[in-house]
This record gives sequence, C-alpha cells and structure tokens, in this order.
Amino acid sequence: MSPQSRPRIIRIGLVADEPIRVAGLASIFDEPPVAGKPLFVPVHGNAAKLLSGEVPDYMVVDLHASPGFAILEMIHRERPDVRLIVIGPHGDDELVMNSIIAGARAYLDPSAGPDTVRQAVEVVISGSIWAPRRLLSRLIDRLLHVPEGKAAGSAPTLTVRERQVMEHILLARSNKEIAKRLGIEERTVKAHVSRLMQKTGADNRIKLSMSVLAQTLLEQRIADTEESK
Repeated sequence: MSPQSRPRIIRIGLVADEPIRVAGLASIFDEPPVAGKPLFVPVHGNAAKLLSGEVPDYMVVDLHASPGFAILEMIHRERPDVRLIVIGPHGDDELVMNSIIAGARAYLDPSAGPDTVRQAVEVVISGSIWAPRRLLSRLIDRLLHVPEGKAAGSAPTLTVRERQVMEHILLARSNKEIAKRLGIEERTVKAHVSRLMQKTGADNRIKLSMSVLAQTLLEQRIADTEESK
C-alpha cells in the first residue's frame, strides 16, 4: 500500500469504566475504514488514565458509565484541545447545551447506532458540531446570557430576523445561502450581518460566532442531525 493510499489514523479515547460498555463502544470502531475515510483506533480507560499518557485528539464520553457531567468539565479544563463526543440521556435539552458549553462537539443519545456514532465522529473531525439544530436559539440565549423571553443587562438584543440570520451563520452558510433559505435579498442579509457585528463588537464572521458561542465553539459549525428536524 502506497503512503498516499494509507488511511489517516485517529486515536479515539473511550471514557467508560464498565467492561461491557467499553466493549460496545470499541466495537463501533472495529469496522475497516472505507476508502477515503480515517482509520479509528480506540483506546479506553478512565479520564485520568487517558489524560496521563499520549492524549487522544478525540474522546467519547459515556455519561452513563462515567462519574457524571463533571468529567466533561475536568477534561476540558485539563486539555481544552481534546474534542469530546458525548453519549448521554435522551430528551435532556439542558444537558445537551451544558455539554456543548463544556466543550462537547457532539451529543448522542443511547439509541444511536454504530453508523450514527461513526458519522458524528467524522463530523467532529471535519471541524463541525453534531447537535440538535432545534436547540440553537436556546443556546444563543444561554451564551449571550439572555434569559428566555427577555433581555438581560447589557447583552445584545437580537430581532427575530437577526436570530434567524445568526443561526445560519452558525451553520457556516454564506450570505447567498442565507438569503435563499430566508427568502430575502442578499443585500438584506449583509445588512443584518453588519448590525449583528455592531451589536457584538465583532469585525468578521468568525469573531461574530465567537461572541455568540464563546471560545468553546471557536471556528466551529453546527451540524444538522435527524433529531433536529
């Protein structure tokens, strides 16, 4: 096999203590890589063990088999460069948002099959975030410190249209794409983006996203999932 055809090797840390859960997670990554896809090499142990050696670039954290949400905060505090994929309870929107704020780049519930988990990991590797899009509006409120239904303090207040534009910016869509999806002129989108930058003090789209998603979501995109529809 020529060097050019060799798959990219990516170590995936599996944070789980129960052997049966570790075996289940490891089996997800046992499949041989598809042409053009990376080769996943799972390594498992508790967070302390994984962080003490050659730290994987990515970690799958099973909240059902780990000491609670605090493990995410600890990993993010010790190694903010590690990208986290979280498996947690279904239907807990608050936990999903808190996980993303704590550094998670994907959130999956226990019903996710092997293909979905692998797809989510590939999305994270590509630089995106796998999260329910329906939570975007609430996440924006949380990170702008705006309680639902009202503004707080000096945090910027966004109009309905500005929020819609902001959501599409977080999805890494261009002004042209946003205009098409919202049924408005591209110049109108540019005007909304300009006002968003004025309100947040940003001078480009990256800083605009930073101001809304804070440093934990720097230069990330939110990926749509089936759950978001």
